[in-house]
Amino acid sequence: MPVDGATELYGILGNPVCHSLSPAMHNAAFQHLGLNKVYVPFAAADAVAAINAFRALGVRGVSVTIPHKQAVIAELDGIDPVAAKIGAVNTLLISEGRVHGYNTDWLGANAALKQLTPLAGKTVLLLGAGGSARAIGFGLLEEGASIALASRTPGTGQALASALGCPWCPLEATADFCADILINATSVGMGGNREKTPVDRGCLTRFRIVMDIVYSPLETRLLREAKAAGCQTINGLSMLLYQGVAQFELWTGCAAPVEIMRQQLMDGMSPE
Repeated sequence: MPVDGATELYGILGNPVCHSLSPAMHNAAFQHLGLNKVYVPFAAADAVAAINAFRALGVRGVSVTIPHKQAVIAELDGIDPVAAKIGAVNTLLISEGRVHGYNTDWLGANAALKQLTPLAGKTVLLLGAGGSARAIGFGLLEEGASIALASRTPGTGQALASALGCPWCPLEATADFCADILINATSVGMGGNREKTPVDRGCLTRFRIVMDIVYSPLETRLLREAKAAGCQTINGLSMLLYQGVAQFELWTGCAAPVEIMRQQLMDGMSPE
C-alpha cells in the first residue's frame, strides 16, 4: 500500500534501533491486513524531546526499547496499572495528543507460555533480576502463578523478590529446586556467552517447561540441554512475537496476523 497523506505513523523509539526486527514484523502485518499504516525506527537519545515530537507530528503508536523504558514514564498522560507495577513502558498509544503507556513484555511472555500450559497455580523458577525478569515476574503473578527468584547479584535480586513478594536465592543454589517452569531472563546464552548456560544440565529434569528469553541464538545451550532432558522448550522469539502481537492489537483493534509476523521475525534472524 503506498504511503499518502492519510497514512498513520507508528515506530520504535530507542538508541540504537537499527538492529530491531519490529519494523519488518509490524509493516508485514499492516500490509497483510491492508491497513494504511507504516512503522519506522526512531533513533533518539532524548526521550522527552521524542515524546513531544510524537505529539506534534500525530504519531499514533510507538514501541519503546532500551534505554527509554523508564524515562518515558514521567512524560505520560496515563499508564496501565500493570506497567506502573513493573516500572517500565514498552508501548505508547497516542490519541489527540495524549500519550498512554503500556507494557506488553509480560503479555508476550505469558502468551508464549500459554501455548504449552495454563499459568494459574503453576510454580515458576525465574532467573534474573533485570527489567525483563521484572516484567515477566509481575505478569506471572497477574496469571496466578507462584514464583521463586534466583539471580547472581544479591542486592538487585532481593529487591525484586521483595517487590514480587516471592523468595530469592543465589543462582548457584538452584540445583535442587523443582518447579513446573524454568525461565531464563538473564543474558547468559547470548553474544559472547552463547556457549554458557545459567543452570547445570543435571537439574533440568526437575522442570516440565523451560523458556529462554534469549533469541539470538534461537536455540541456546540451555534449550538444547532442556530438550535432551525431556523438557518442553520455548525460545526467545516467541516472547518477542507475542509482545508485538499485543502491541499491534492495542494500536489497531484488529486481530494480529500472528503467522505473518512470526515468519517476518524468522526471516530477519541472522544465520547462526
